[in-house]
Amino acid sequence: MPVWLKLESMQLTGSFKIRGALFSLSRLSEAARAAGVVTCSAGNHGKAVAYAARKCEVRATICVPRSIDRAKYEGMLALNADVRVSAFDGYDDTEEWARAMARDEGRPFLSPFDDDAIMAANGGTVALEVFEDAPAARVFILPVGGGGLAAGFAFAAEGGLIIACQHELSPALRLSLEAGRAVTKLPAVETMAGGVEGGIGALTFGVLANRVGRVALVSEQEILNAVRWMIEHHQYLIEPTAAVTIAACLSGRVGRIPDPAAVVVSGRNVSIGNARKILCP
Repeated sequence: MPVWLKLESMQLTGSFKIRGALFSLSRLSEAARAAGVVTCSAGNHGKAVAYAARKCEVRATICVPRSIDRAKYEGMLALNADVRVSAFDGYDDTEEWARAMARDEGRPFLSPFDDDAIMAANGGTVALEVFEDAPAARVFILPVGGGGLAAGFAFAAEGGLIIACQHELSPALRLSLEAGRAVTKLPAVETMAGGVEGGIGALTFGVLANRVGRVALVSEQEILNAVRWMIEHHQYLIEPTAAVTIAACLSGRVGRIPDPAAVVVSGRNVSIGNARKILCP
């Protein structure tokens, strides 16, 4: 079957997250703009919010796990962002800390995924572009962390086959489907694919629950192999989080593809240190 790659890795801040960040900050009330926002990020959302906050002239505090990829952290600092590093390795614990900070300071919290505007901008607009550029595609292979990209995409792609790709050590969507409720928090795991680590959003699961056809789980080694494959075959360096979809295809874990497919490659933000570890193991 024909397969297209949707290269969100080529976006302005290195990932699809720029879509939701710009849209959300542009919709803030005057009171919220005056107070500024607090957000939490494994990296790409934070970098996008840093860019959007500077462009929209809004104060933004970005909370990140201490395990954040160095390139993403330095990208936020380069945009003069107020970045605060938590005492936690995982996203979920860091978000709890960030939400408490927002409450204490009386500022709105901007979720990186569990928000209707974020879903619409991050996933919905990507889907509309895929429909325009690859109208024959009927199968859509998407990365899933908190679920904002996948939920927005799946809502727009009603009727298509949605294959959600996750890390096997942090399969929040698979666990949520089995439990019949959103598993919003998971223990932190050691991975270079931090964007697909942690629980799924309650709102995003509500959208995805009846729209996902399959969940493909991949290993850390398969993810790193997929990063290498993209360089060898397409000369694109992508981040491990983005490689979950490529890994699911190369490993066959996506299952049979009955129709032409579009694969979302979500970002490129990877530090030179991690790139060396991946390319020269």
